[in-house]
Amino acid sequence: MRLLALVDSPEHVCCRYRIRAFSGALSRAGWDVEYRAVPSGLTGRLRQFSEARDFDAVILQRKLLPAWQLRVLRGHARWLVFDFDDAVLYRDSYDRRGPHSRRRTARFRAIAAAADSLIAGNDFLADCALRCGAPAHRVRTIPTCITPEDYPNPAYLSPDANPGHVDLVWIGSSSTLQGLQAQESLWNHLGREIPGLRLRVICDSFPRLANLPIVPIPWSRDWEARDLASAQIGVSWIPDDPWSRGKCALKVLQYQAAGLPVVANPVGMHPEVVEDGVNGYLAETAEEWTRAIRTLGADPELRRRMGRVARERVESEYSVSAWSDAFLGALAGRDDLESVPGRADFHRGTAAIPEPISLGPRRVRAGSRSGERFQGVERSCD
Repeated sequence: MRLLALVDSPEHVCCRYRIRAFSGALSRAGWDVEYRAVPSGLTGRLRQFSEARDFDAVILQRKLLPAWQLRVLRGHARWLVFDFDDAVLYRDSYDRRGPHSRRRTARFRAIAAAADSLIAGNDFLADCALRCGAPAHRVRTIPTCITPEDYPNPAYLSPDANPGHVDLVWIGSSSTLQGLQAQESLWNHLGREIPGLRLRVICDSFPRLANLPIVPIPWSRDWEARDLASAQIGVSWIPDDPWSRGKCALKVLQYQAAGLPVVANPVGMHPEVVEDGVNGYLAETAEEWTRAIRTLGADPELRRRMGRVARERVESEYSVSAWSDAFLGALAGRDDLESVPGRADFHRGTAAIPEPISLGPRRVRAGSRSGERFQGVERSCD
């Protein structure tokens, strides 16, 4: 069987983590996959779409096509899958025009109606597809998955690499660095309050902070797992807006695969992958962030314990091996739910876990998505 993957680029992070990650399972199932970047030019694009007839299935990843181009692709594709791990019907968090876009919404509504299967990276995205008219039986939630074997030396297995310092780590690209920079006052507050605190930034661009030393680490696919594991605490902050609620917590899952406890704000998928007091802390105010990082920084055994739980949860609930059959099922138009460990309790799991470690009273954020479940969606994790 032949599968055509239409992507931004075969090397794009979304393609690598959401399609190419399943290459072994695809091969074992008899799929021969061809990855092609969607051309910007109209002639090349139409030629590519016409060639879709030579394949048994087509995955269109994240790309919102004009309605007439979608009709051309749909006319040639025998089975059309739309995979998305961003809230593509909205503008991004830092667009001055605001999040809502009629054109994006109209194009998303068209692909929601046209696709034979829609693979959403989280429940918020699945709900977007439903609200835009996708039939419930075509919508599946498959998280962005990690290959834990790529992180062979979890941080909790080794002594701290930086005695005398508490090293936070943030990983991302120059485009997502805006989220880190938007909280400059928070990072400077942490730097003033916690002696020896540093921030390791794994990226292709690096910020400057007045009170928090930055350790710049140029990103390399070959070394990112090692660079993550050399830190002590992973951090993530995202704004509370529609675009961010569609994010699939990749950096947090990477921290956890490396055996790090995580401190993150309670927005989007963060409350689903970070269980407060178990594998990290959810923090909203500067005081909560300070308390969480100070607690973790002062207790190496606590970091190792939380890091171990984090790694085990990634292995059981967010790994490529756990979701391979569900991904193959989405390509074939069926559900392989029984193969997904903990599928009935995907967000929290069923295995015994340590009791939460309290940091003292904290507010429960109104409207938090922690524990929130959407009804009526045919989901691979339920």
